[in-house]
Amino acid sequence: MARCLPLVLVGLAAASACFSSGAQAQELALSTEVRLTFERTGRQLQRTGDPIWDLRVEIPGEPVRHFDAVSGRADRQSANRHQMGSEAPLPQGTYTIGKIEPLGRQDPRELGPIWIGIEPLFPTGRRVLGIHLDPSAGINWNSGTGGCIGLIRRADMVSLAELVRRSHAQTLVVNH
Repeated sequence: MARCLPLVLVGLAAASACFSSGAQAQELALSTEVRLTFERTGRQLQRTGDPIWDLRVEIPGEPVRHFDAVSGRADRQSANRHQMGSEAPLPQGTYTIGKIEPLGRQDPRELGPIWIGIEPLFPTGRRVLGIHLDPSAGINWNSGTGGCIGLIRRADMVSLAELVRRSHAQTLVVNH
């Protein structure tokens, strides 16, 4: 049985596409969604040794964007990723993206100006996870995060928040 999905083409009228399998329809639906993917690179911050992670944002019809980030502490990269307080990188898996919240003077300086909450879609002991700025990245002993995603540059954090807000991104996938 064929399955039809509406397709919206930029600058053109809406159309539909029919597929013989649900898997084909699901694949097309995924290809039109905003994707945030977080993966470790082979690079590291020179001064502190923190591994650099790539936060990739794919919005259909737009160039792919990459943001350098840290996750966990340099010396805790192989710690238990599911244990609260381990200071290990985020566990591998899929997360929902929550609210974008401006942070103020009452919030810890190490979180920067913006917090984007993320919630794992799998069982883990980790709680209160998010994407934020790491103002100490590559500078001192406080470089890295307690286990969140910490963007290295303030301008990137502001840009990311705007992209997530504008695109209504809902999913983050963490790979290792």
